[in-house]
Amino acid sequence: MTPSIWQLLIVLVIVLLLFGRGKIPQLMGDMAKGIKSFKRGMSDEEKKDENIEKKIDEDK
Repeated sequence: MTPSIWQLLIVLVIVLLLFGRGKIPQLMGDMAKGIKSFKRGMSDEEKKDENIEKKIDEDK
């Protein structure tokens, strides 16, 4: 069963009432910063792994 347009509108109104119009963009901005930080951390780990592999190959 898919939600109807009225159900979606009611949920949207409730969310706007709870968080306010100004708070939602701030929450989305914080979420975007968290995602960027996570991606940066993942790429740093890959670089560390590559450096470790290079050092192991050089030692052989």
